[in-house]
Amino acid sequence: MTQTESTMRDALPAKEAAKAANIRRAVTAATVGTVIEWYDYALYGAASGLIISKLFFPDLSPVNGVLAAFATFAVGYFIRPLGGLVISHIGDRFGRKPALILSISLMGAATVAMGFLPVHAQVGILAPILLILLRLLQGFGAGAELAGAITLVAEYAPADKRAFYTAIPNAATVVGIMLATLAFLAISYVPEEMLLGWLWRVPFLVSALLFVVALYIRNQLDETPEYKAAMQNAETRRHEQKVPVGALLRGSPREVVFGFLTVTGHNANAYILSAFALSYMTNTLGMSRTSSLTATVVATVCGIVGAPLLGMLADRIGSAKVYMLGAGFVFVFAFPLFWALDTRNIVLAAIAMGLCYGIGFGGMAGAQGAFLANLFPTRYRFSGIAVTRELNGVLVAGPTPLIASALVQYGDGRPTYVALYLMLCCALTIVSVLAVRHLSAHD
Repeated sequence: MTQTESTMRDALPAKEAAKAANIRRAVTAATVGTVIEWYDYALYGAASGLIISKLFFPDLSPVNGVLAAFATFAVGYFIRPLGGLVISHIGDRFGRKPALILSISLMGAATVAMGFLPVHAQVGILAPILLILLRLLQGFGAGAELAGAITLVAEYAPADKRAFYTAIPNAATVVGIMLATLAFLAISYVPEEMLLGWLWRVPFLVSALLFVVALYIRNQLDETPEYKAAMQNAETRRHEQKVPVGALLRGSPREVVFGFLTVTGHNANAYILSAFALSYMTNTLGMSRTSSLTATVVATVCGIVGAPLLGMLADRIGSAKVYMLGAGFVFVFAFPLFWALDTRNIVLAAIAMGLCYGIGFGGMAGAQGAFLANLFPTRYRFSGIAVTRELNGVLVAGPTPLIASALVQYGDGRPTYVALYLMLCCALTIVSVLAVRHLSAHD
């Protein structure tokens, strides 16, 4: 063996080790940021069902106060598409790293500031106005966070493991939900006077620690090799890179439409479980805050485990099949979910929610990252994922807790229409995934 051959042979393990290290850094950076995004949103979702109405809308009836609180939850989603467009433009035009740093900075600053907000008893109508402004800032930053995380990981991951690796940041959404729920569970044992007095601020202020960690990790990132290669190849297409979303709409209009529709069932399921179910158990069914929060925490663990496992399955049998598996399960299980909740039994509630998290959320979250990443070419992938996810977020994710609460009120306290709404959203996902497969087969 010549010296050159020996050197080349020794260089291969080093190259593979460096590649593995890059994947780990990318997954860590994406995961920590996604945990913060969903900690922020789940924190506000939990607070909406438990305390926001009392602190910021005390003049309204209990039912209308909860509706107003969930309306402010939805407000953050109305600006997410704009944030997604602006920040994903930066990500496709100038690089994934600066875009991800910007998104995490906006989210972190807004959430910490919520912990310092004056309440209605202190400043009157100014309190909900300031709350809405911070929700808008939080939503603007979050508009590109998960899309950027999925894009970053997808471009580092090997093609045959793309679903598994992109499932990790998707599973991290449930970690954020669990941490937020645990934060409120920890303070739910105190007297309500203390909770509404100052203790409610603590979970919001604690997010500052997560924010600093995420910012540090993202500052250490390198740009993805796939993005660098695409930018080199784009030298002859400079006009496309000036406005990536324009290239997206010209080059992949069908993918945008069907990608948007495929996210519907996932968003409806995730937000009914993470935001609405807590309010439904406490305000409609009369379960204690502690029991409701405990059932939610136990259930989220199933989603954390289920998403990567079903992501591995998606790498073996295809992301479309696993996507439809998750949506199909929620479609079938929508009524049994609410039957279990209506028993007011904490064990049955945790099991039912755990199944929806583990199989329903796990299937859709485990397959979604690879499914969406494969829809769009690298040069406008960030924009493609952000547009499809965030436009759906405006129409489905953000309004879902509000829609579900209104449907319960319309159904005289019964969850029949909420279950039907969830089934409709999952049916849209299944039909849209089938349409994408059909189009791909004929292109």
